[in-house]
Amino acid sequence: MPLKVLFASAEVAPFRKTGGLADVAGALPKALADNGVDVRVVTPFYQGTPTDGTERLDMAVRVPMYFGTRAAGVRRAQLPGTAVPVYLLENDHYYDRPALYGYGDNLERFVFLSRGALELTKVLDWVPDVVHANDWHTALMPVYVNTVEWARPLHGAATVYTIHNLAYQGDEDGGAHFVTALGPEHFNEWEFEHFGRFNPVKAAIRHSTKLSTVSPRYAGEIQTSDFGGGLDGELAARRADLHGILNGIDTTDWDPARDPHIAAHFDRDDLTGKAVCKAALQREAGLAERTDVPLLGVVSRLTPQKGLDILADAFGRMAGWDLQLVLLGAGDPADESRFAALAADHPDRLRCFIGFDNGLAHRIEAGCDFLVIPSRFEPCGLNQMYSMRYGTLPIVRATGGLADSVDNYAGSTGAGTGFVFHDLTVDALVGTVGWALSVWRDRPEHILAMRRRTMVRDWSWHRAGAEYERLYLEAYARRRGHAFRG
Repeated sequence: MPLKVLFASAEVAPFRKTGGLADVAGALPKALADNGVDVRVVTPFYQGTPTDGTERLDMAVRVPMYFGTRAAGVRRAQLPGTAVPVYLLENDHYYDRPALYGYGDNLERFVFLSRGALELTKVLDWVPDVVHANDWHTALMPVYVNTVEWARPLHGAATVYTIHNLAYQGDEDGGAHFVTALGPEHFNEWEFEHFGRFNPVKAAIRHSTKLSTVSPRYAGEIQTSDFGGGLDGELAARRADLHGILNGIDTTDWDPARDPHIAAHFDRDDLTGKAVCKAALQREAGLAERTDVPLLGVVSRLTPQKGLDILADAFGRMAGWDLQLVLLGAGDPADESRFAALAADHPDRLRCFIGFDNGLAHRIEAGCDFLVIPSRFEPCGLNQMYSMRYGTLPIVRATGGLADSVDNYAGSTGAGTGFVFHDLTVDALVGTVGWALSVWRDRPEHILAMRRRTMVRDWSWHRAGAEYERLYLEAYARRRGHAFRG
């Protein structure tokens, strides 16, 4: 009998996506299934979710809420190319809205997801051995499994809680606690109360059998005051149960040898197609089609986390260099306006695409010589892995998963997979970009060797999937008092 895992997430690619959480939720279950795990995914059925390939089931889940119960319809789909079932909870009141997040009743919407996912297992007559909750949206699931009588027969399930980005904690004024339908006795300093506020992530940290986050470096960083978001003490207290597992990427979708989005295919043994991709990207961006100029790329949300304000300041000093930069991103309106203005002032150096375009993201990863990621913090990051898969060398700040996945260039030997800086300053970024460009011009043999080295690194989810399976088995043994007997 295989290990049974309930995997719940507020977003799952390709159904709906705003960021890396969806990529993880759409890829990790595939790797688990490949390893023989019986994994089932639960996520909301949002407005705009494609209905092709979904089946509306003849059932309704009665979800306990603070005011009584509310029904959820259920649609079933599968992760593409697999038999992994995805159950989409349907309720127009909560999910028939233009955006996934940003509403005043977000807590109630994700209480509905958390309790609904647990209740669905009883309707399906399928009892998981492990419940895997992700980020603040499903942080209540470990608490419900531990404390709510109606959770039987799930009371024996182990719980794993993954922190994808601790900057988002879903905390609210303490008066919001009633929405959980848990008694006021749970609003205490051991569970939800955090400096007078309601904090579901704190409760998840306290209640989960095991904890994980998305890179080993980030697991250490969030135990410090700089990155812990006020929960560093809670996480340090559970450091023995906190595991940093570096994310993977979908190496089928991100494969330069067969990517349908790019101008030409290539691999580590024949990089001719990469030069074709560079020329095509230059044409698409309206930049001069030149092989003798280094082309830098940025694919990012425009948020303070990503450090792009530092890049904007740095570009003022680099604009006189012979380089080209293509940026794709959206987010903070001030950053959007600033980069648009820089592009207008330097049309031969910088082109900005404001918004998100998946095909263009692939073309930037394939066509550029370097990808710039100057993040203030980065729990894992995927773009540096995408870029290395395409032989595009990352220029990154040494934080979180960026530090775990990029090896700094060693000038004497040519070893390394990218260029790394530590201080988030204009001087450090300008200096590191300048260093990378000098190597590109003066030591092309080192650049070629680094490209080939990065392209054969194993960024697949199979590695991470095996680590998560081990974590599940540890959590099961802790919860049950004996090893899993499959």
